[in-house]
Amino acid sequence: MFGLIRLPLLLCIAFVAGVLFERNAHTDRCLDAGGRVVANLCEGGRR
Repeated sequence: MFGLIRLPLLLCIAFVAGVLFERNAHTDRCLDAGGRVVANLCEGGRR
């Protein structure tokens, strides 16, 4: 019974971890390009 609950729980945890990882990577790329993140968008960064 626990196995039926564990799989969706682990999938949700992995999804949230992936979203947080990508958000952090986006912020790092924006800051490296000389921009700033406003409302999850990079402003002022050069390509």
